[in-house]
Amino acid sequence: MVSAAEQLASNIDFRVFSKATDLKKRLWFTLLALIVYRLGTYIPLPGIDPAVIAKIAENNSNGLLGMADMFSGGALWRMTIFSLNIMPYISSSIIVQLVAAIYPPWESLRKEGESGRKKLNQYTRYGTVILATMQAFGLARALESQHAVLNPGFFFELTTVLCILGGTMFLMWVGEQITSRGIGNGISLIIFAGIVANLPQSALRMLELGRENSYPIMFILGILAILVGIICFIIFMERAQRKVIIQYAKRQVGNKLYNAETNHLPLKLNSAGVIPPIFASSLLSLPMMLGNVSSIGGSEWVQTVIFHLGVGQPVYMAVFSFLIIFFAFFYTALVFNPNETAENLKKSGAFLLGIRPGTSTAEYFDYVLTRLTVIGSLYLVAVCILPVFLMKKYALPFYLSGTSLLIVVSVTMETVAQVHSHLLAHQYEGLLKKSKLKAGR
Repeated sequence: MVSAAEQLASNIDFRVFSKATDLKKRLWFTLLALIVYRLGTYIPLPGIDPAVIAKIAENNSNGLLGMADMFSGGALWRMTIFSLNIMPYISSSIIVQLVAAIYPPWESLRKEGESGRKKLNQYTRYGTVILATMQAFGLARALESQHAVLNPGFFFELTTVLCILGGTMFLMWVGEQITSRGIGNGISLIIFAGIVANLPQSALRMLELGRENSYPIMFILGILAILVGIICFIIFMERAQRKVIIQYAKRQVGNKLYNAETNHLPLKLNSAGVIPPIFASSLLSLPMMLGNVSSIGGSEWVQTVIFHLGVGQPVYMAVFSFLIIFFAFFYTALVFNPNETAENLKKSGAFLLGIRPGTSTAEYFDYVLTRLTVIGSLYLVAVCILPVFLMKKYALPFYLSGTSLLIVVSVTMETVAQVHSHLLAHQYEGLLKKSKLKAGR
């Protein structure tokens, strides 16, 4: 049976968009914030030699540095104030959430609601400052070692750290403003904007390869067909869910008697969304700057580690897959608590058919969610690893990332869903106003 809300959503009238003033303000704010971000990716760091940077970019376009440049929207190879993008914030968020899962005082903060969440967010910001400072210093030392600096020394290192730290903190603030005053998740949209900004350049490069006969036209069309297939697969899997049937017994609340009814609780196949691949990529790129600095000194073991963690290497794929699966289970456990959900259903007089309320219901939710997460995590691994395998096997001269495809599709679906919900709310308010006017006649 279709609910009244679902009927209204299916019959939503997009002509109300012109009257949805709040939605238009949110969309304009989001667009302007992303434009500011894109402009910032062209503000260069002082004292950089562009010619040397271009050579470094050409030699490292398919490695971890290529992945980091993809997330930064090209800001890394342009060596701008947004070179680190929002990745230190994401890394700090990972650390805070991991610590909150095992450190009792922080775990209690997570359960305190809004006040506890604000404190954990503040710790995340402090961690962002520390990580951004460390990575900016590592980047400055790496640039000096590669002779990409016009006047190396303490002053260059200081200005680089201050500029990159300021850029990262500004992006963190912009992301939070988009989340609260715009549409969609601000952090995800910043990464989304950086990835999308590189798509035209990648498409033109692929067409140029076809024109130069570097790769057969049928091969290029085959790659495009695979990408379209992956996108369709992502959409299908992101919309997939398991509906758990919930039965409400006849009950009385105050003087009102409610009849027995049936509803469902949707459990998504991929409850963690794009968080696991982003977290995994962030952790793999976290030691990248310092690792590259150490490898220049000739340390053999560091060079060996960096080689095996290179994009496309078996060790890289194994570690990347493990991190995706780990964060898929970890984040799903954060967003859905079987015991809490079972207790809430019991208090509201709801139950699952054939399952006793309380502990048995919690165990059933855990059983279903575990199996859904296994499938969801394997889907994420397949989407993220397949393009890397193709890039390595056929020596594609540009970075091809399933993570970027997953982020683009998922963030687009999430943003469109939020726009849809705003339009639905506006349409519902209009129906209420019309009913009140008719009742007043």
